[in-house]
Amino acid sequence: MSVYTALLNRSVAAGCSRVWGAAPRPLLHIRSASVAEPGTRRSDDEQLWEASSFLPFSRARIGSFFQETPVLKNPFLEDALLRGYLRRHLPQGAVLSDLCAFGERVAIEVDKWGRECEVNPPRLVHFDPWGRRVDHIVTSPAWKRMKDLSAQEGLVAIGYERSFGEWSRVYQMSKLYIFSPSAGLYTCPLAMTDGAAKVIQSIGVSWPVDEAFSRLTTRQSERFWTSGQWMTERQGGSDVATGTETVAVSQTDGSYKLHGFKWFTSATDADMTLTLARVQDRTGATTPGSRGLSLFYAEVSRDEDGRLKGIEVQRLKDKLGTRQVPTAELLLDGLPAHRISEEGRGVPCIANMLTITRIHNSISAAAAMRRVVQLARDYATRRTAFGKLLRDHPLHMQTLARMEVETHGAFLLSMDVCRLLGQEESGVATQLDTHLLRLLTPVVKLYTGKQAVAVVSEGLESFGGQGYIEDTGLPGLLRDAQVLSIWEGTTNVLSLDVLRCVALTKRLTDVSTLAPAVKAVDGALSQLQMFVQEAATREPGYLDLAARDLAYSLARIYAGALLIDHACWKEASASDTYAALRWCEQDLCPVVTKQARGCYDPSTPPLDSALVYDQSGWLKGVK
Repeated sequence: MSVYTALLNRSVAAGCSRVWGAAPRPLLHIRSASVAEPGTRRSDDEQLWEASSFLPFSRARIGSFFQETPVLKNPFLEDALLRGYLRRHLPQGAVLSDLCAFGERVAIEVDKWGRECEVNPPRLVHFDPWGRRVDHIVTSPAWKRMKDLSAQEGLVAIGYERSFGEWSRVYQMSKLYIFSPSAGLYTCPLAMTDGAAKVIQSIGVSWPVDEAFSRLTTRQSERFWTSGQWMTERQGGSDVATGTETVAVSQTDGSYKLHGFKWFTSATDADMTLTLARVQDRTGATTPGSRGLSLFYAEVSRDEDGRLKGIEVQRLKDKLGTRQVPTAELLLDGLPAHRISEEGRGVPCIANMLTITRIHNSISAAAAMRRVVQLARDYATRRTAFGKLLRDHPLHMQTLARMEVETHGAFLLSMDVCRLLGQEESGVATQLDTHLLRLLTPVVKLYTGKQAVAVVSEGLESFGGQGYIEDTGLPGLLRDAQVLSIWEGTTNVLSLDVLRCVALTKRLTDVSTLAPAVKAVDGALSQLQMFVQEAATREPGYLDLAARDLAYSLARIYAGALLIDHACWKEASASDTYAALRWCEQDLCPVVTKQARGCYDPSTPPLDSALVYDQSGWLKGVK
């Protein structure tokens, strides 16, 4: 019997669970104290009982009721949609057994490490006791255990071993989906490590990056490296073309030394990094714009005195969330590096990296939604309000059902992009598949990032006041979710990216039960097609104003098609059909709705500016 079968058949409550945020406490039963009416004497028994200090709420006794806490169970066994998707597309027993065993480990062991990373964030030690500059970033023991675990479980390696062909990426991302909410944000360095490996693979695994590629993709924890991604400088985030000031000075041996200031470097404790810089010519001049940017590989190492080679860590960032991840400002002062792109071709080289990191972002978003729904679902079986369990309140269950519908859509969107990536890497992708991967990667990233914030926020509300209390661990879910719509391109930046590559697919099966959903998606597709055709004839800037709503429309329509497709599977459940129907009840094509209201007319930008700035008289002051 496989591990998967054994665990699936076993009572989850008996061994597949752990308490979320605190150790379980026994429920105490303490008899109530009676209060004597004015003018009456208490009985001898009552006085004796009081003298024995059994009064509830007396001194350290705080009463008899303690709310049962939500329990994190095996996230694989608790996710019917994940299991169904894999049974349909990747039914190999080895995959299911591995994911089930990993889910067990996440619930019992790894989730504790993630909490430790949250409560013991990294700190920067600039100097040793004798005043020498050392710039040590001190992380918790749990953060180091996460690195070993990531190697051993193949959280990067699976995508490059390709043991399951075109479905290897789905397998890898399914494992990360289980891991992410308990990972203490170690998924951040893993995303950048995966992205770096992808870039190296795309340009060719040869010196000087062959050893690095081997270490980035190994399962041996003692050899495993993580990679940083040092792109952002003071002038800009996504706008690397004009915001990159770092220069590369050529050395006689063909290597370079980098000089510049990196404003935002995530997972700064990485073993290596990929970064952009401008090559100086003999006069010290550089080429402006994206054509002047080249991609460099650098290892993070120390000299014999313990000082970082060519790096000074200025400070760690104080962030809203993702506090577990060391994020720093770095001064590069002669960092040894190797140019691995053609000169001036750095931006095209990082395109593959962005694809990978955006997919990781989408998986983390879907995973955050799934986790908060799982916990809220469990809590609803334990919390009593107004005389009955939360699960018996129809309005509460309606709210959880709406969260579940959003989670269904986010999961299938994210997994479909993983599927397309696997097909491209395995050489079986059609031209349409390649175009869809290019289009859907930013669409899915931007849409799931916004979904995650809304769903996790709603999830916290389902716990009442406890959802706002830090030591439950719940508020961290919301803080960490906020980064998902910002990192690797904000919603507006990605919306404009969508305009650069528009392709549509129609994957609908007409089933009578799903007829309303099919009709809604079909109608939305027609509306979208007409919008794109009309927008192409409008004045410049029209599509820029519509870009955000266009991206939302693409995400909702495509997610609707995926939900219908999954509901048409012969083993789909009634809940799969219901989720598809509920998803398609919303406005699937908001870009057409907003167009009809005149939201993209040329008159709207000045009105928007007036609305934002006229409140304080700002515009009058600058005229």
